[in-house]
Amino acid sequence: MGELMPKELVLANELMRDHTTFAVGGPADVLVLPRSVKEMSLAIRTARSLDLPLTVLGGGSNILVRDGGIRGVVIQLNQMRRVLSCHGTKIHASAGYMLKDVCQFAQQQGLTGIEFACGIPGTLGGAVFMNAGAYDGEMSRVVSRVRTVNSTGGVHTYSAPNLGFAYRQSRFQKSQEFVVEVELTLRRGDKEEIQATMDDLNQRRSSKQPLEMHSAGSTFKRPPGYFAGTLIDQTGLKGLSFGDAQVSTKHAGFVVNRGHASAHDVLQVIQEVQRRVELAHGVHLEPEVRIIGED
Repeated sequence: MGELMPKELVLANELMRDHTTFAVGGPADVLVLPRSVKEMSLAIRTARSLDLPLTVLGGGSNILVRDGGIRGVVIQLNQMRRVLSCHGTKIHASAGYMLKDVCQFAQQQGLTGIEFACGIPGTLGGAVFMNAGAYDGEMSRVVSRVRTVNSTGGVHTYSAPNLGFAYRQSRFQKSQEFVVEVELTLRRGDKEEIQATMDDLNQRRSSKQPLEMHSAGSTFKRPPGYFAGTLIDQTGLKGLSFGDAQVSTKHAGFVVNRGHASAHDVLQVIQEVQRRVELAHGVHLEPEVRIIGED
C-alpha cells in the first residue's frame, strides 16, 4: 500500500489518542489517511486482500478508543477534502471537511438550513453516519444524496429516502459502507442573518459546554422523555471522576479528559454514571460516543 500511496499517509503503530478529540486510545496497527475516493478504495481493497480487520473513522470526534488500540487497518477520512462546490441550492462536499467549514461555505453562498450544525465537532461524513443534530436540527433534514465506498472497495450512491435516518442513526451504521461525498439541499437565505444565527449558536454552545477540554461531545444519547445531562446533574454526579476522566462541572452531559485520562478511566466514569442514574431514576443511559478497540 505504501508503494501506491505516499508514506506519510500510512502510519504504523499510531496512537489513536493523537487522532481523536477525546485524546485517549492505544495504537492502531496501521492508520491510513486517504485524500481521495480512489485512495480510500485502494486502502480497503488492500486490507481485504490481506484479510486484515478494517475500521473506518471520520474526524475522531465521537469515538472512544480503548487502551489496547485497534487491530488491523484503521482508515481515517479527515483528509478527504477534494470536493466543495455549490450548484444552485445544493452543496457537494467530500466527507473529510469539518462541519463548521461546510456551514461557513453555505453562509458564503447565501444558503440556509445547516446553521444548527456549525458548532458540532467532527467531519461531514461522521455527521451523516450518526445523523448528528443540535438545536432542533439534524442532518436528515438537509442531506439529499450520499456517495459511499463499501467494504470491498466498490462505490455506490444513495438518495435521501434510502439513507435510513432515525435519531442518531443511519443505514451506514449497519451496512459496512463508508461515506465519502455528500450532497446537501438547502434554501436561499440572507448571508447576514445566517451568520448571526451561527454566531448566536456558537455563543450558546461555548457558554454551556466544556469546549476547552478534550471530550467526544455529548457522551450519552437523549433518553425518551428526558435530557441525559439533567438526569446526571440531578443525581449529583457533576465532577465525578476516575483518574483524569471527569463528568464536566460545566455540563453534566459531557465526560471530559482533564489531561492524561486513559480510556479505562473514561469507561469507569461512563459505567458509574449509568449505574447511579438507573438507580436514582430508573432510566438507562445509552452512550452516544462509539466505543471501539481492545482493552
